[in-house]
Amino acid sequence: MMEESKLTNFQQRKIRETVKKGDVLPLRCKPTSSEIEKPLPTPPPPSRFVTPSCKLHLRTAESCRAGDAYTREKFRPSATRDLEKEKQRLQNILATGKEMPDPKPKKRSVQRQEEEAHEATDRFVELENEIKERKEFLAEMEALGRGKQYCGIIQTEISQKIREMEELDRKRNSELKQLLLEVGGRETAE
Repeated sequence: MMEESKLTNFQQRKIRETVKKGDVLPLRCKPTSSEIEKPLPTPPPPSRFVTPSCKLHLRTAESCRAGDAYTREKFRPSATRDLEKEKQRLQNILATGKEMPDPKPKKRSVQRQEEEAHEATDRFVELENEIKERKEFLAEMEALGRGKQYCGIIQTEISQKIREMEELDRKRNSELKQLLLEVGGRETAE
């Protein structure tokens, strides 16, 4: 096998010597030197204790308190239920043995309808303002070079607002037509 591997006589002799000694075969065998190789220094055995790369120390109480670990979250109360209604409901259950249905809401007065119409008008104005804000935001982002990132999102929000405005407009138009029909019907009856 050594003859087939095309090793020089010197290399073959070195390999035979190391095999006879029972040593590990050399990784490199110099082809022409007859010097005795110095043994490579063996690495020190691994120690039981690993030395950390940083200095370990105990933290002081002040440095522990300085972090956010000891800060509490502020209590934020959630929406509560109406306790008076709950009391009435439980009193009805205890008195009659069954739950009473909620009292039916009274028909809306004309004043209430006018207030809702006014709120709808306010909602229409709110929607206009929201669309303006979104367009301004998009213009700012385009000025900063991030317009492509927000363009799709903002355009979608604007189209949703426009759809909501169209629905409000349809409701108003149908209410106006009903009022006109009622007023027109009254005038012909007189």
